[in-house]
Amino acid sequence: MKPWMSRPVPALSGSMPAVHLFDTTLGGEQVLDISGAKSLYVCGITPYDATHMGHAATYVAFDLLNRAWRDAGETVSYVQNVTDVDDPLLERATATGVDWRDLAASQIELFHKDMEALNVLAPDHYVGAVESIPDIVPAVQKLIADGVAYRVSGVDGEPDGDVYYDVDAAGKMSADDGGWTLGSVSRLTEPAMLEFFAERGGDPGRAGKRQPLDPLLWRVARDGEPRWDGDSLGDGRPGWHIECTVIAQKYLASPMTVQGGGSDLVFPHHEMGAGHAYSLTGVPLAQHYAHTGMVGLDGEKMSKSKGNLVLVSRLRAAGEDPAAIRLAIIAHHYRTEWSWTDEGFRAANERLENWRTALGRTGAGSAAPVVQAIREALANDLDAPTAVAAVDAWAAGVSPGSIPDAAQAAQIAQALDALLGIELIPA
Repeated sequence: MKPWMSRPVPALSGSMPAVHLFDTTLGGEQVLDISGAKSLYVCGITPYDATHMGHAATYVAFDLLNRAWRDAGETVSYVQNVTDVDDPLLERATATGVDWRDLAASQIELFHKDMEALNVLAPDHYVGAVESIPDIVPAVQKLIADGVAYRVSGVDGEPDGDVYYDVDAAGKMSADDGGWTLGSVSRLTEPAMLEFFAERGGDPGRAGKRQPLDPLLWRVARDGEPRWDGDSLGDGRPGWHIECTVIAQKYLASPMTVQGGGSDLVFPHHEMGAGHAYSLTGVPLAQHYAHTGMVGLDGEKMSKSKGNLVLVSRLRAAGEDPAAIRLAIIAHHYRTEWSWTDEGFRAANERLENWRTALGRTGAGSAAPVVQAIREALANDLDAPTAVAAVDAWAAGVSPGSIPDAAQAAQIAQALDALLGIELIPA
């Protein structure tokens, strides 16, 4: 599957300090210095309602990491999936009377346009679940053969043969060598796991499972659902977590540097994906896990069920500047919970206008301190709000009567584009 088109990133003089990043799995205020070759996997959309502000905030956050690493002179391998077959997509297609393939294609195209507008660098590999099924099937077969997956008999009208991951067996097999056990990533208690599992696509009450938290690996075919050849598994389609594990292990060396996504993916998605990976290879899926905070609307949780999503495409259709949308996002630290508000968006538009006005006046002082301040802020756990404050201070210090200095103005504009993804000179 082809990703969207990235805009060129200006080359800057100097370089980023070593990037420190908060690791979700460690808890507490621990920020790690990430050194060595860089690889990044960020979980992609299920294409049935793209791109809401939670999506946008996540991809912009990890775009900052991508840009910071590249500015530090690192080669970055970046992979993102798209879950182009799953229950929510099929349910929306049925509810709207649209073929699920057409719905997925339209939402993927919309997502690409939104990412291009927000100046998010495209991944090196953009991989769909459907195209990965030939790789997923043998992975599930291996898990069965190794005794960490099993088939469930059909009850209550369900067919025989759904395949589940045995979290207890997998944990026991890897515990001796310090590998994955349930809770290694999320650090949650079992009651909390059960609550989140039920809320986030799990089926703790499925009859025949060995453990309520065992996740689905392969769903055998049901009438009216899409199906693919699963070889010995039978026709069907993959579960959610195994999809990302197989894609990540195919395109990135294990363990990857960072597995990223929204905080709602910590459990069960990233927890189970880590278990699958260790069971398949004996190697951790990722060195570090990083997660973005949830985005609300006017102080309330933003969700599809409530119908209160803020969509990037609707803002663009209303003529809003994508640079202001991005600036409204990075005004908040990526790990914080925050709400999209009209007031906050107005402030972002005003800030963008102030920066553009200052750019036309700049002539006093050097651009170098501003660029250094941005770099130091991003190197400290992607502290975009501090970087934004540094640019605010620069803009406030530019006198209306100053004589423009084209060279200094160009350095400021190029730094904001390269590091923050904000274009002061619109394309």
